[in-house]
Amino acid sequence: MRLSTKAQYAVQAMIRLNIEQQHSEPVSLRAISAQENISLAYLEQLFAKLRRGHLVTSVRGPGGGYVLARSADKILLDQIVDCVDETLVPVSCMDESGNCNCTERCVAHNVWLELGSRIRDFLSSVSIEDITRAATNVSGLNSDSKEG
Repeated sequence: MRLSTKAQYAVQAMIRLNIEQQHSEPVSLRAISAQENISLAYLEQLFAKLRRGHLVTSVRGPGGGYVLARSADKILLDQIVDCVDETLVPVSCMDESGNCNCTERCVAHNVWLELGSRIRDFLSSVSIEDITRAATNVSGLNSDSKEG
């Protein structure tokens, strides 16, 4: 199974927001766009959904941008994926509830149902803080190159 580009970019942007927010200031989408090489227009669409999902808060005015709506250890990957309207089902013939959309239930249905459950369990066990900590420890990421 592959997560969509939308889900991947939303997770990347949230991690970058957490890294850049270490200075306790709002982070502009322009800075996230530059750091993660994600289109600014695309980020605007994603952050509108993340804001509606109460994962980020926007700060208006000079020096404005976005901040996490709660601590990074309380924001889980499955919540981000859900906010950007992506499903976590492993096959296209299954809906979000695990029901098979085929005319007849496929013989592997239970395998796909279990796989979907395990994927959701994994994503709901990993927070933005977990990934940020791992990313900054492994690759030496920091916010010294912060752009406005």
